[in-house]
Parts: sequence; structure tokens; C-alpha cells
Amino acid sequence: MSEAGIERPGGAVLDGTAPMDTDVRVDLSADEFTQKSEQRPTEGSAERHTEQSEPPPILLQAATSAAVSLCLATALVHVLLVFLHVAPPNPLSQQYSRQINAWVFPLFEQNWRLFAPDPESVNRQISARTTHTTPDGTVRVSGWFDLTAVDNSAVKHNVFPSHTAQNMLRRAWSSYLDNHVGDDRPRSRRALMTQQYLTNIASDRVAAHRGGSFEAIQLRVVTVPIAAPARAGTAGGAAVAPRAGDTRYLPWWKVETDFRGN
Repeated sequence: MSEAGIERPGGAVLDGTAPMDTDVRVDLSADEFTQKSEQRPTEGSAERHTEQSEPPPILLQAATSAAVSLCLATALVHVLLVFLHVAPPNPLSQQYSRQINAWVFPLFEQNWRLFAPDPESVNRQISARTTHTTPDGTVRVSGWFDLTAVDNSAVKHNVFPSHTAQNMLRRAWSSYLDNHVGDDRPRSRRALMTQQYLTNIASDRVAAHRGGSFEAIQLRVVTVPIAAPARAGTAGGAAVAPRAGDTRYLPWWKVETDFRGN
């Protein structure tokens, strides 16, 4: 058994043994190396740990199927109860009225205002006519132009009618009625705004279909109540005749300079 040589300052050792490379060093002792090797997990153990942490696919599929079935059942029950709530009275809705009301109110309440906030009970025909002053000072009054007929023709036989054709003129007139009294005098800033809004709509449509220039415009609104449906037990099932219509003439309103040909 050879003894380790004694290193000299010049790098040589006794006994003729070649010097060792001084750059290669072992920093860990045997005990520390063994301890770190035990702490380092092997590749097989890591894979086994990952497989054990994942839930079995069968349980996951069963939980997903149960959640989907529960959602579908809840949706079907909700649709059925809401349908019984909005449908005409029938033996089934009367028998389970307490359960239906307990489910629908107050979160799922349904009424016709969701589809028609202000159902119309009358038919209105809004027409307009204009005045134009000729160079010799003569005032010419045009004939009546049916604004409602233009909207009706744009909606009829149109699968996707525009919002303006369906509601702009009608809602403008409804807002005018809500903010004006019988004398058509605006008594608030909102009333003046709705009057100007109605004037602009009528002026735009007359100018687009007739052309020319004009200085003032007047509206005529003919209101005809919608006939009531036929009553049960009446002879022939004829509908009730509507009441007589009402015609309202609004004052002459000046238009903006865009319609004067300037």
C-alpha cells in the first residue's frame, strides 16, 4: 500500500509519483454526497406521483355528465314554468299556480312590456305639407305628403326592416304628445326639443322624396282607434266597428336653412 507523497512548492512529489491536477476538487464529503443523492427524486418516482395526483378519468366523466344533465333539467323546468306563466289559463297552470308563481316571481317575471313597451291601441296617419315663397312674393302651399305610408311601405314585405322605418316617426309623435298639451305650445325645454325633433324628421323625409326648398312645414295626424276583436257568441263573429277617427292639425313650424335652398 503506497503512501501519499508530500507535495513540494514546485509541484513535484516525493517517491517519483506524478503530480495530480490541482484544478479538480471534490467539494462534498461522502456524507453530504449521500444525503443529496437521497433527496434527489428518481424519474420513475416522479411519474408515479403524477399519475396518482390525477383523478381517474371515469370519475371525471361521471361528474361532467351529472353536471350537464342537471343544467339541462333545470333549463327544461324553467322553460316549462315560464311557458305556463305566460300562456292563457289552462287546467295545468291553474292546478300548479302556486309552484309556478313561486318560481317565476320576482326574478323571472314576464309581461308584454318586454316586447312592446307601449302597445298601440290606435292607428295614426301622419302627413306633412310645406310652404315656399316664390321670388315674386307668392306663397305656395304643397299638397299633403303621407309620411306613415312611406314607413309602412319600407316595412311591408321586408324581412329585416330598419329601426327608423318602424319606430322613429311613431316614437317622435309619442314623445310630442307626452310633453305638449292641447294648444301645442312648448312649456319646457324638453317640449321644445321634442317639437324640433319631430320637425326635423318630417323635413328630412319630405326633402328626400319631393326635393325642392321650403320655409315652413305643417303636420296633420289622423288617429283611428283599432277595432276591438269579435266577442264570443256574437252572430257571425264580426268585429266591433271602430270609433270615428280624430284629425289634429299642428301649427306651421319654420324649418332650418338647409331646406330653404340656401
